[in-house]
Amino acid sequence: MLTQAKYIDFLLRTPRNYTGTHLAAHLPEVSHDQVNRFLRDSAFSAAQLRELVLPLLADSPEAFLLVDDSVQDKRYSRFIEVAKRQYSGTVHGMVTGIGLVNLVHSSGEAGDFLPLDFRVYAPEQDQLTKNDHFQAMFRQLVAEGVVQARTLLFDCWYAGSTNLKLIHRAGWTFFTTLKSNRLVSVRKETGYQALDALEPPPGGWSAGAEVRLQEVPFAVRLF
Repeated sequence: MLTQAKYIDFLLRTPRNYTGTHLAAHLPEVSHDQVNRFLRDSAFSAAQLRELVLPLLADSPEAFLLVDDSVQDKRYSRFIEVAKRQYSGTVHGMVTGIGLVNLVHSSGEAGDFLPLDFRVYAPEQDQLTKNDHFQAMFRQLVAEGVVQARTLLFDCWYAGSTNLKLIHRAGWTFFTTLKSNRLVSVRKETGYQALDALEPPPGGWSAGAEVRLQEVPFAVRLF
């Protein structure tokens, strides 16, 4: 019999092939038709995933969380409501798929990455952006207080001022990248200029430089 716990365990332990056929091939007591019926009649929440993952975390104040989006390739499907044309970093182009915004925990040890939360990116259904999902997952994480990690890593897509202020108010640390045209200020007298127009600081970029980002009321260190 296929249960939710078995199915989620399969998703956690399978690096590439998530198909029902692959699952049926590895569970001799389960047929492909049973997998199809199970998926058709079941719903899985991020809370259920988190409940299973929390006991597995190698958590500490030195651990960190990553936020990133991914696309589950569904280019051959015509009947999945939340599948849409969107950019996939895996294929470096547009593909029809299910977009996910993922929150992943890592202790920093090689290979230690466990999904802690996720949101389905389906703006036509819920009018929510990827940044809305980012903020919802972070607020829930802070409210629950279930992890010791206090550091977030993400790319420039999530580096908008609203997200940075939210993380700063919670007392967390973030590491991110910035677009080359992001406006930054080294000194009040010089005002704001595009990031790619900055001269390296005297000690070089490896030492970092304290700068201000437009619409962000605190300094950040730029490397």
